[in-house]
Amino acid sequence: MGKIIGLTGLSGSGKGTVCKIMEDFNTLVLDCDSIAHRNMEPTGKAYDEIINAFGRGILYPDGTIDRKKLGDIVFSDSKALERLNSITHRYIKEYVINEIDKNKGKYEYIIIDAPLLLEAGLDSLCDEVWVVYADEDTRLERVMERDSISREKALLRFKNQKDFDRLKEYADFVPNNSGTIEELKAQVYGFLRVGK
Repeated sequence: MGKIIGLTGLSGSGKGTVCKIMEDFNTLVLDCDSIAHRNMEPTGKAYDEIINAFGRGILYPDGTIDRKKLGDIVFSDSKALERLNSITHRYIKEYVINEIDKNKGKYEYIIIDAPLLLEAGLDSLCDEVWVVYADEDTRLERVMERDSISREKALLRFKNQKDFDRLKEYADFVPNNSGTIEELKAQVYGFLRVGK
């Protein structure tokens, strides 16, 4: 059975970059954002519940969920965010457990890449928790560029996130991703105690 790593961090910390580095090893990545997005599709398990909770105003004309519109609602209202998470988390956890069971023994590492690892209770499935760090300016730049949003909207998202120091308390490893990919790679390789 491979080691199960829970990977989390604040928006823009660069969890995806850590996942990319881990591809050097025999690693299966379970991307919880992608799982959540699939569950929001019209055929997805969470679709009807999300429409019931947030109304048909969040839909495109073709019936798919406008994630930007939904994001604007939940990132400016912590209660709405809690409501969305309470719908999506159980389906994500169900999928992750099935994937772990299905892939037992096939991989050296299984990474559960989840911004809300702790809130979704996914840390209970993990052998280790990694919390990726990046300074706020670096994270702001990344989120603004990645999601094509203003500084104000990015800061609003940050406001609704767990405090990094609280997140760090759960960490077995805190890779610092404020610098170059090479620096990050050296930290990950060093933690895994493997030569370059």
